[in-house]
Amino acid sequence: MIRLRTVTYNVHKCRGMDGRVSANRIGGVLLELNADIIALQEVLSHQAESIARELGMQYVLGDNREHRGYAYGNVLLSRWPMAETRNYDLSVRGREQRGCLRADVSVHGEAVLHVFNVHLGTSPFERHEQAWKLIAPELLLHSDLQAPRLVMGDFNEWTTGTATKLLCSHLNSADVRKHLGHSRTYPGLLPFLHLDHIYYDPALHMEKLSLHRTPKTLVSSDHLPLVAEFAWHRSSHPQG
Repeated sequence: MIRLRTVTYNVHKCRGMDGRVSANRIGGVLLELNADIIALQEVLSHQAESIARELGMQYVLGDNREHRGYAYGNVLLSRWPMAETRNYDLSVRGREQRGCLRADVSVHGEAVLHVFNVHLGTSPFERHEQAWKLIAPELLLHSDLQAPRLVMGDFNEWTTGTATKLLCSHLNSADVRKHLGHSRTYPGLLPFLHLDHIYYDPALHMEKLSLHRTPKTLVSSDHLPLVAEFAWHRSSHPQG
């Protein structure tokens, strides 16, 4: 059995609630968590490099667009090697460019985990289109995905919309209410919406789910890190 700790965290370009931009502060938050795999949203390329260096982890950036001269998008960090990586375009015409970043993580060098980092749009019609792009033979339902899938990110969906319905029809959903006692993850200071989601194949058993709420995280970004701990019984997924 393999155990792993994962985090999804929208870092808001490393701009804190105090207006200060600090990749080092975000790195400090992540150091406290000692996670194995981290999915970050809203990251600039130089910030990703700084955070990865501070954590001593490998990273890959899904470049969705340029922001002030830097590549900008989603980032996956891992303490283990990441083999195949790919960034999928989820953009909808007339809206901000969005993406889904995939990395095949070699967990302990003995098992592959397909990890996806998602950041969906802010309008319902946009998310509707993006949800169908996610649940397609070219992406989450690709025939090459023979190992367990772990999908994390900021879905910008706080009601049971298309993305929630489609992903729940193929994957388990992290039950935020069961683990946290409420269904609110955003904003960090006074949560009233559920934007941050985690979906996973049944081979992964979620043992714990928590929001990392500290004085530092309350000021570092408008989101809080959502931390999930899994036990992976590999016998339940012989292809992995």
